[in-house]
Amino acid sequence: MRMLLKVQMDTPASNEAIRQGTLQKIMEETLQAIRPEAAYFTVEDGCRTAYLFFDLDDPSQMPKISEPFFLKLHARIHYSPVMNPEDLRKGLSAMTPGG
Repeated sequence: MRMLLKVQMDTPASNEAIRQGTLQKIMEETLQAIRPEAAYFTVEDGCRTAYLFFDLDDPSQMPKISEPFFLKLHARIHYSPVMNPEDLRKGLSAMTPGG
């Protein structure tokens, strides 16, 4: 299932990860593991934030993906199922008129 993983990093923890050179390593390992179709990095609510769009084959993968962010960056994590335009067309075409 296509998912959006939102990672909001704690500022003091991510500052320390930058100083130690581990933030880039954590991100590179995650990107290599989940092979996102898109990855964006920004600031939200005053926190470094990553938006990663990827296919989650099995929900049992969630701890492996999430724990480095929790343990090393004290991050807040949110998963959301998402659709691309093709998925939306398919879903809408499966609806019966009026129902």
